[in-house]
Amino acid sequence: MDLVLVVDSDGGSRRSVQECLAEAGYTVRVCSAPNLLTEAVERRPCLILIAAVLPDTSGLELCRRVRLNPKLAKLPIILLLVGAAEQDRVQALEWGADDCITKPFSAQELVARVQAVLRRMTRPVPTSTIEPADIVIDSSAMILSVRGSEVPTTALEFRLLEYLARHRGRVFTRDVLLDEVWGDMRFVTPRSVDACIRRIRDKIEPDRLKPTYLKTVRGVGYRLDAVTAWHSRSTDGCTCAACVAARKRPGTTAAGASERNKMLLPAVD
Repeated sequence: MDLVLVVDSDGGSRRSVQECLAEAGYTVRVCSAPNLLTEAVERRPCLILIAAVLPDTSGLELCRRVRLNPKLAKLPIILLLVGAAEQDRVQALEWGADDCITKPFSAQELVARVQAVLRRMTRPVPTSTIEPADIVIDSSAMILSVRGSEVPTTALEFRLLEYLARHRGRVFTRDVLLDEVWGDMRFVTPRSVDACIRRIRDKIEPDRLKPTYLKTVRGVGYRLDAVTAWHSRSTDGCTCAACVAARKRPGTTAAGASERNKMLLPAVD
């Protein structure tokens, strides 16, 4: 269950946050400002909610401290503001908050903002619990690596696999996938999804007759269970399977790997 740390000295606001987020399925832990950094490092929450007004410091200063800590720098933060002044919101974002909510807030707005921030942020995961990636995706170069080897794909296959990977474990119907991946393309039917799925399975599955990565949920649609990682164009110091394998090959340099990453995959389906 996802953990949210809350730093707020206002009892009424704090209880409201706890009730709203608990109802939405989150685990909520109240934390004092002086202990926030220690608890965040130990507990690895998915998000921190910080009140702008605190008795012994300011929410902005606390936000700044979180951002300066290398272990917490990418942790999502939402600031709880007292006023609705534009300058307050701008300042909150400048000091490192990912979003801000003005008190008083509704339960619906709080949950929606928390979910929106988590959707667009990469959640920090303790090194000890990182699962080895089956698939590595370089979105900017459209390069797909499976179990350490680059796999050629069409642009459509790449988009479909990346969409499923970004929603790992969720089941999508053919119609939803057509809307999200194919968009306004003409002359496509739900069977177009089936055909594309078959081609992807031929390329990524250890045994395409017994899929373990890209699964069919009968009567519903498709789900990707493969552990996926993303990495940037730069391969220097990258620890993904593709770059580690590349660096181990004789005569392979980081510069050479970077050149390979500049090659775009075919853009025709």
